[in-house]
Amino acid sequence: MAATQAAPSLDGVLEAAIYVDDLDAAEAFYGGLLGLPVVLRQAGRHVFFRAGSTIVLAFRAEATREAPAADNALPVPPHGAEGPGHLCFAASGPDLDRWAEVLAVAGVAIEADFRWPNGARSVYVRDPAGNSVEFAEPKLWATEGA
Repeated sequence: MAATQAAPSLDGVLEAAIYVDDLDAAEAFYGGLLGLPVVLRQAGRHVFFRAGSTIVLAFRAEATREAPAADNALPVPPHGAEGPGHLCFAASGPDLDRWAEVLAVAGVAIEADFRWPNGARSVYVRDPAGNSVEFAEPKLWATEGA
């Protein structure tokens, strides 16, 4: 798909979706352990969290693969995914040390803790649904001179 004119600008990612099999476990992990405020919950379907200026949408995939059933439902197209997804939270270097400690104390196994070639550090864990959750220094994606 070739662009014929310059694309309008985007201001960042407003929301990101992960798919889970247990909403209570997702809420305990993201809301309880990570401290993200719950902004919306619908039993059996989803729980949404605020992460800074972004919303993390945790859906049960089987509940989102069908069109909304209610006559007054919003016309959100069906969606869903299978298998583990990935989500990355930005955290400062000192906060990464604290996150590694908090996660270890909570019994969450750290899969990887390393520095990228540009010096940025990443810490990876799995959420209860098996999604890869990364905590990384924002300089991971910083452009030169920025």
